[in-house]
Amino acid sequence: MKTERVKKLRKQSLEAVPSISIERAKIIDEVYKENEGVVPTAVLRGLCLKELMSRKKICINDGELIVGERGEEPGATPTYPELCCHTIEDFEIMDKREKISFKVDEEAKNIQKDIIIPYWEKRSMRYKILSRMTDEWKECYAAGIFTEFMEQRGPGHTVCDDKIYKKGFIDFKSDIETAMANLDYHNDDEAVDKKHQLEGMILACDAVMALGKRYAEYAKELSEKEKDLVRKKELLEIYEICNRVPAYAPRTFREALQMYWFVHLCVISELNPWDAYNPGRLDQHLYPFYKKEVEEGNLTAEKAEELLQCFWVKFNNQPAPPKVGVTLKESGTYTDFANINVGGLNKEGLDGINDVSYMLLNVIDEMELLQPSSNVQISKKNPQKFVKRACEVSRKGLGQPSMFNADAVIQELLNAGKSIEDARCGGTSGCVEVGAFGKEAYILTGYLNLPKILEITLNNGIDVISGKQLGLETGDVSKFHSYEELFVAYKKQLKHFVDIKMQGNRVIEKLYATMMPVPFLSVVTDDCITKGKDYNAGGARYNVNYVQGVGIGTITDSLTAIKYQVFDKNNITMSELMEALKDNFKGHEEILHLVKNKTPKYGNDDDYADDIMKEIFEAYFNEVDGRKSIKGGVYKINMLPTTCHVYFGSVIGATANGRKAYIPLSEGISPEKGADTNGPTAVIKSAAKMDHLKTGGTLLNQKFTPSVVQGEEGLNNMAALVRSYFTLDGHHIQFNVISRETLIKAQQNPEEYKDLIVRVAGYSDYFNNLDRVLQNEIIERTEQSFEEMSC
Repeated sequence: MKTERVKKLRKQSLEAVPSISIERAKIIDEVYKENEGVVPTAVLRGLCLKELMSRKKICINDGELIVGERGEEPGATPTYPELCCHTIEDFEIMDKREKISFKVDEEAKNIQKDIIIPYWEKRSMRYKILSRMTDEWKECYAAGIFTEFMEQRGPGHTVCDDKIYKKGFIDFKSDIETAMANLDYHNDDEAVDKKHQLEGMILACDAVMALGKRYAEYAKELSEKEKDLVRKKELLEIYEICNRVPAYAPRTFREALQMYWFVHLCVISELNPWDAYNPGRLDQHLYPFYKKEVEEGNLTAEKAEELLQCFWVKFNNQPAPPKVGVTLKESGTYTDFANINVGGLNKEGLDGINDVSYMLLNVIDEMELLQPSSNVQISKKNPQKFVKRACEVSRKGLGQPSMFNADAVIQELLNAGKSIEDARCGGTSGCVEVGAFGKEAYILTGYLNLPKILEITLNNGIDVISGKQLGLETGDVSKFHSYEELFVAYKKQLKHFVDIKMQGNRVIEKLYATMMPVPFLSVVTDDCITKGKDYNAGGARYNVNYVQGVGIGTITDSLTAIKYQVFDKNNITMSELMEALKDNFKGHEEILHLVKNKTPKYGNDDDYADDIMKEIFEAYFNEVDGRKSIKGGVYKINMLPTTCHVYFGSVIGATANGRKAYIPLSEGISPEKGADTNGPTAVIKSAAKMDHLKTGGTLLNQKFTPSVVQGEEGLNNMAALVRSYFTLDGHHIQFNVISRETLIKAQQNPEEYKDLIVRVAGYSDYFNNLDRVLQNEIIERTEQSFEEMSC
């Protein structure tokens, strides 16, 4: 249950208005102007963080027990001019746009106009990236063939392991000093550069310790003025805790939470990473502290739960920094994708469930907040009680927690070259992506529009929206004699566009490696210290980059319709189909009926369609997997959209599956909306035919009305569906539990449904925060029942 303290903090968080804080930009600007070109880049970045943590305004919210905000107050969100120098027009749009807006005051606009823009306009990574891209890349980007994550945000899709609970930053600083003392200037050509990187890391350690000391001093100052004796005592406890962490290793449950939160703030203040840092396997990290204190009589379950609830509020106080343009379209949300793992296995490969695991599920259930995101890692070794409790929380309709197959996740990590212990101690983050926690830079580089590439293939390399020849001339499809000939052409176009994307990626990787190191994130990621190398330059133990495929349901059903109706059944010619697509099916109702209603569809356990899905997946996998990155790692694929399936749909005309022009594509690996008519079991059987273990993550959404999953029978069916899918090596599944009627009412009467939360893709959001196109897409998703369920 939420205490009065938590109710108050939660209310404050929910009522906080997202706003632009210009404070960080001013401090970074001053540090660069004084030091750029004078000190090495890694040292410069360390100085930036140290100055920021030493000078930024700090606040302690009334009643809170875990302290620290990224901005001056809840909802205040900094900008990162070294990544993206916003125009004044950007600020005006952020301030006035209906969805995902940020209030911008006149002072911020004036500082941006007079100080930030003159210096940063051509120094930002966004400017450098776009100015170095080829015309070919820019045209493909503009056409919506792919997106680029690092165009407004930095690399940094990574997760915390347990090292920060065992060592303080005085210890990390000592490790860095030892690494510096061991540098071999006679035989190592990189020794001087390593020294600079390590100097930057020392400054980063000083930065986080300075932040802790400032909070300690501020808490003491507030305690001296506080009249309420209970709050005075709490403030003195904050003083004592912040006097210890982050300089020294935590000793208690509360110190451990505060230690993590200071680390979190430094990671997301140093740079603006895709996605926000997160505590990973929080239940396993916290359990030793919890067990010890409970046994000693110093902590109760009720107090521990209240502390976790306070911790939850801290995440929700931090909106994702503002995005504009395509980057907003691909991820239109305040959610910053900190995703807490619960359950799974421990490092010995045994059941990892403990008392804190169930406590975290209670917190997810009680807090009803968008952030942090949460997931459960479910192994065949985990008890059914845990799975049912997770389903019980999920069926309440908040879209949390999402469900992951812990055994598949471990195998995916092993397939990517991780050691067995690193794999077991890893998990998932962001939306669905796997990684070795605390040891890996697993960087998402952007989305690839698989159906758009088919549209270009069908038009002999021409983008019908712009009229430009963006692809190869692979032939007039009306003259193709077989489906196989068409698919060969598609694979040629796929290679062509992946090549363009990868050429751009290598330029971007090099820019970040040389010009935008992250010394603090490097400190908390193995093996950056021992290598003397930055996280963005390959310092992590493992380095894997990803390209995310979007729209596999749409392209599968489109190619299935072509194969089935044109080449196998000869019901229509390719010329007739192309004319229907050109006319958005207007006047071609018979063709629309054939492709939409009389053709096998992915999601129904129909091998005709599912085999085509597998063929597309393998073509995409083979084209990307194993390509080298400049950091000594490789590229792999995953299958997720965030909100990019909406954007990608808006740049594609009608498709051969009967989808009308410009509406959203299928999301994740979910079937096309309304195509999955044989129940949830058929969906998971179809989805499981994809080889999930080759990927770094796949995303499957399912939608149920509340009545379908109510009662013990509904709960058992839901848990059985999850177990069944994971038996088939499925990676992930999540649920929207809400009726179509409720969503329509919420769309028509938004004021009456202000608190309605839905699952979008790899995250949950308020229904009112979504634009109408995305709202409609969620409304149109198939409502499943268990009537057809059998495995």
